[in-house]
Amino acid sequence: MIDSIVGLYNYWIAIFLMMAGFYTVIASDNLVKKIVGLNIFQTSVFILYISLGKVEGGSPPIVSANIDVYSNPLPHVLILTAIVVGVATTALGLSLIIRIKKAYGSVEESDIIEADQQMLEPTQDEKQ
Repeated sequence: MIDSIVGLYNYWIAIFLMMAGFYTVIASDNLVKKIVGLNIFQTSVFILYISLGKVEGGSPPIVSANIDVYSNPLPHVLILTAIVVGVATTALGLSLIIRIKKAYGSVEESDIIEADQQMLEPTQDEKQ
């Protein structure tokens, strides 16, 4: 039983990274840390998909007379696409954070919410 648990270490690493990234997104008030947490979570999904595509004893899917077991290349190809999308998403998120920093003077979510609420509160002249 221990051998089967230790033998699947890549799945345990994926689960650990997934929970670490999820915790970072939920617990952090800093927007940059949230982006980092999303990247950690995304990396765990990459590891999970690549692990699922690996076949023990499999070879690349090139037809040959003496090979019977092939690895599935589809998860690897999908992950290459996902990496490109992830880099673009991270760049967009960081550029939005720069714009938020210029507009609000902070990247802390609580400060931004507080500033928005102060802008929405009616002034004394509007109350009367």
